[in-house]
Amino acid sequence: MEHVHPSPGPLRDFVGGTEWVVDASGCRSTLLTDLRLIRSICETIVDGLGVNLVAAPLCHVFPPPGGVTALYLLSESHLACHTYPEHRFATFNLYCCRRRPQWPWEQELSRRLGAQQVLVRQIDRQLISEVHSTSEGGSCSVAVEGPNQSVVDDRVRGEDRP
Repeated sequence: MEHVHPSPGPLRDFVGGTEWVVDASGCRSTLLTDLRLIRSICETIVDGLGVNLVAAPLCHVFPPPGGVTALYLLSESHLACHTYPEHRFATFNLYCCRRRPQWPWEQELSRRLGAQQVLVRQIDRQLISEVHSTSEGGSCSVAVEGPNQSVVDDRVRGEDRP
């Protein structure tokens, strides 16, 4: 996959895209040091979702224990992978500015890395078309939700909490 795909054109009907944050735990340590395997997994993701490279991937293998970082710049945004063989752990982050179907993260990372557990968080990014404000100058709040958690950061609204 050394070739670069042409750009698919302007973003019509942009809604914010989809981001996947993926943690693979209990992986086989030796597989997490294998740059060819990590590149193969990333290329399978790129091909499977039909996203387009704008440049050759940037990859790095660290000194022992030999973790790997792989970065793919896409016309739709990016794909990143970081491995931690000493912890038997790999992370993936894929952001696409266009909606995409779910990729089989659990199945593929279990099969190819020996992952015992795969946590997939999908975030549907949303374009906010209207900004609301208060007389104090702001009313934005940041909310993060996931399995068993919900966090709202009121400091953005100017309400400092300990």
